[in-house]
Amino acid sequence: MTFAELKEKSLDELNKLVADLRAELFSLRFKNATRQLDETHKIQLVKKDIARTLTAIKAKTLEGNK
Repeated sequence: MTFAELKEKSLDELNKLVADLRAELFSLRFKNATRQLDETHKIQLVKKDIARTLTAIKAKTLEGNK
């Protein structure tokens, strides 16, 4: 997911996306701990998606305060 795609979404959609990504991250970490995760690189990808989404949320809230 690119930052440009995230900028087009509303705050509600972004907050829901963060919640979904955090749930996915929890699931991936659990699978990794039980040695059921084959593609461990997905953990890093999800963490980066969360960071991008949180950055987009912060940018939108700062835009609204101006």
